[in-house]
Amino acid sequence: MRTRVSIALAGISILSRMGVAQQDNSSGRRASSATIRATLIRAPVTLDGRLDEPFWAAADSIDDFRQREPLEASPATERTVVKVAHDAGALYVVVRCDDSNMRSVRASQLRRDADLSSDDNVQLLIDSFDDRRSAFVFATNPNGALWDAQFSGVDDLNENWNGIWDVAVSRDSAGWTAEFRIPLLALRFHAGTNPEFGFNVRRFIRRKNEEDLWRSYGRAQGFYRLNNEGAITDLGDLRRPHDLELYPYALGRAVETEHDSVGRETMGGYFGGKGGVDAKLGITPTLTADVTVSTDFAQVEADQQVVNLTRFPFFFPEKRQFFLESSGQLDLGTPGRVQLFYSRRIGLDTSGAPVPILAGGRLYGRLGPWRIGVLDAQTGGADKANDAVVRVQHDLFDRSYIGAIGTLHAGSGGQGVQRAGGLDLDLPLVVHGANLEPKFWIAGSQTPGVPGTPHAWRLSTDNPNDLFDNFVSLYRIDSGFAPPLGFVRRTGIWETTGHVDFMPRPGVLGIRQLDFTFPIPSWDIIANETGSLLRSADWQTAWFEWRVFGGDRQNGDHFEINFQRLMDAPSGTFEIFRGVVVQPGRYWWSRYELQYFMNPGRPLSFGAFVNWGAFYGGHSTDLELTAVWRGGGHLIVSTDLTRTRADLPVGAFTAVLSASRLEYDFNVRTSLLAFVQYDNESERVDFNLRFHWIPVIGDDVFVVWNSGYTTEPLARFRFPDTRALARPLNGAFVVKVVHRLTP
Repeated sequence: MRTRVSIALAGISILSRMGVAQQDNSSGRRASSATIRATLIRAPVTLDGRLDEPFWAAADSIDDFRQREPLEASPATERTVVKVAHDAGALYVVVRCDDSNMRSVRASQLRRDADLSSDDNVQLLIDSFDDRRSAFVFATNPNGALWDAQFSGVDDLNENWNGIWDVAVSRDSAGWTAEFRIPLLALRFHAGTNPEFGFNVRRFIRRKNEEDLWRSYGRAQGFYRLNNEGAITDLGDLRRPHDLELYPYALGRAVETEHDSVGRETMGGYFGGKGGVDAKLGITPTLTADVTVSTDFAQVEADQQVVNLTRFPFFFPEKRQFFLESSGQLDLGTPGRVQLFYSRRIGLDTSGAPVPILAGGRLYGRLGPWRIGVLDAQTGGADKANDAVVRVQHDLFDRSYIGAIGTLHAGSGGQGVQRAGGLDLDLPLVVHGANLEPKFWIAGSQTPGVPGTPHAWRLSTDNPNDLFDNFVSLYRIDSGFAPPLGFVRRTGIWETTGHVDFMPRPGVLGIRQLDFTFPIPSWDIIANETGSLLRSADWQTAWFEWRVFGGDRQNGDHFEINFQRLMDAPSGTFEIFRGVVVQPGRYWWSRYELQYFMNPGRPLSFGAFVNWGAFYGGHSTDLELTAVWRGGGHLIVSTDLTRTRADLPVGAFTAVLSASRLEYDFNVRTSLLAFVQYDNESERVDFNLRFHWIPVIGDDVFVVWNSGYTTEPLARFRFPDTRALARPLNGAFVVKVVHRLTP
């Protein structure tokens, strides 16, 4: 299933599709009805999720919410009322969600940063720079779970940002109310008298799959189309109350003795402790510096295992908080394919094992029309090095920019300095109410021992709208292109990707929207750098997919029926699975695919994916099954199983990968996560147990246990034999405490 750019809380495209004209024009000037006045609070406020504070009675309010889904621009089916107030240190927003059937309101999530798409939820968008280019997003559900993100550009949503804010929720027989308190310290803004904040509110009613917005409710617009946002006015004289935040931590670790798959000791165990500090300093109201000393990421959840049945490297996402905050400001390239900066190159070796980070610093924010991101980190251990990144972007027109990046890796082994740099241009446009986004980037790298400056570039245009969603791109990546802090999946290639989706809305048989890629298939074609994409004899790989029938039902279920045609031309042998080697050649094959995934709002939801057909001269069948149970209280259980059975001329294999997750949330600030995964290629099972307690927002207590065991059939200490518990492949128990200080 090809994943379009989407927002996790909704499962609905950021730049979705053609719609009706709105009250404000495309230049971004606000209509007079698109503002809400913030009431000044002069007395202490108790955050209780109710409207019993006297100032709320006199506060300005908005209630003109319109549907974006399912009936564009129609009045919302349930009333939503929003009021805004402020004092010297915080912004307060109350959202009252009337509901005619409170028994059917969905609320299964409690954990901070959990995916709220399974629940009813409300989201606030605050464009505190008031530049229509970036915003902070805050969301909650009827349980009072906290979710937040940073948004920038057209589709860059950084869900890993964590701000210091709070929310209180109350329910009654007629609806539910969320009261947000967002300290000014959590925002970045131009200080002064009576500034304006860009503002929008979105409500999602899960049982109806209904998306309601105050502003930007056209299908070609949406919550993240900032040039259609409203505004908060009457904010008075705003100043950031603090310039410095400190986050010291203390950590204790017990590491088990490590063993190989036959039970022999490979590394002794030990007890240890460590401390460090992170600091956040407001250089100006719009520019922030972060510093980290003796960094440790022991609390980060383990990577999810994969069984890679291709001859190309797999892209693992970043999970470490220091690198995730404002990470979008350091992006240039195409994520998962070609990136000039891939933060996992810092502090992790090629196997994913930690490399000590001695210290690091980052500067990010805005200076007039410039967005700036600078990062520098010093790593220790055997791979001692200094890594640096500089990224700048300059505003153009309404939402466009031109940017540049430079990266540098200076090792300690006399290997010289490796460099890379690039330029990019992004021009999102609205043409006759439809979205159009041309993009271009170009980059080069310099590596000691590699002559010249190998280059890479991509030219693309995206046209994501309601009836048609079209995309096409063209890449060129030279053989020697190797950005030292980046990720490159393949080099020495020409590549083109694209799709033409036709997506009518029949309004019959419970179908909300169909999706066809027929007769023009989606494609991904890669040719030799000395060849041509127009000549199939030069192709290295090719993938074509015709979606003959697919779409979304009114109840939120998704389905697809696809036909695929694939080609691979390996020039040498490669091991596709343990003991099975594919010979050089030119392979073409056809496959068939069925998918059905149920609405995640159901208490028990299932998903199934099956793909079968020819494969490297033989035959294979891929099966993926998912199941999630959400009890609506504190417990969530999920499991995923992937199985590939292949019969090839060179041998047969069955690849199995399973992952199960149990989550118990005591309340919105205390959670227990248990994760177990197994794959038969590496023949091991891994456990990750993580307890997280937030005493107050900004403080954290983590208790983490990780351990892995062999499942090799001939091993003497083979899991689940209890003797294996004394011979782990690896294992560690960690306690980490973080405390926030605002001197």
